[in-house]
Amino acid sequence: MDRKKFIGIVGLAATMPVSKLFASVNMEAQQFFFKDDGKIPNNKYPLLLYRNAFKQRGSEGAAWLEEQFAKENWTNSWRNGVYPFHHYHSTSHEVLGVYSGEALLHLGGEGGEKVKVQAGDIIVIPAGVGHKNLGSDNLGIVGAYPEGRSWDLNRGEAGERPKADKNIAALPVPATDPLNGKGGLPQIWK
Repeated sequence: MDRKKFIGIVGLAATMPVSKLFASVNMEAQQFFFKDDGKIPNNKYPLLLYRNAFKQRGSEGAAWLEEQFAKENWTNSWRNGVYPFHHYHSTSHEVLGVYSGEALLHLGGEGGEKVKVQAGDIIVIPAGVGHKNLGSDNLGIVGAYPEGRSWDLNRGEAGERPKADKNIAALPVPATDPLNGKGGLPQIWK
């Protein structure tokens, strides 16, 4: 490639918004599997963790996440954090995008795994998978649900199951991944 053409391409890329550059990247996710522990049902599908998936931070990052999730039909979004107690949702899968700060999350219930997340990370949590905030600093999260589903709140208490198990089993695999569109989740969870 000649030098002028190369400089032109590099110059064009430098003027593009970062979101456009990252939108076409099909990022790979870390996968975490959790078994039913008797209280938290977890799921046969893995939790997906995309590390450093986007560059924007603060309110710009929150807006980018809301737009990206909505583009992939993950809606009914909110901004907040993660509850400081083990909980799971039986009526919907959930995505969490970290737009500020960091947290240590306990995933999969008491026998699960402790994972540090930080601004730029996106976590796709299958219905039934437990999650809990063990401690955070300036944490900002955008949460959303495939097709804008309504979510419930379960804590692994007596009486939640077998109804929660039936709800989880009835949920379809989402048509899109909240970050990668037709890549990622639909292929991994098939």
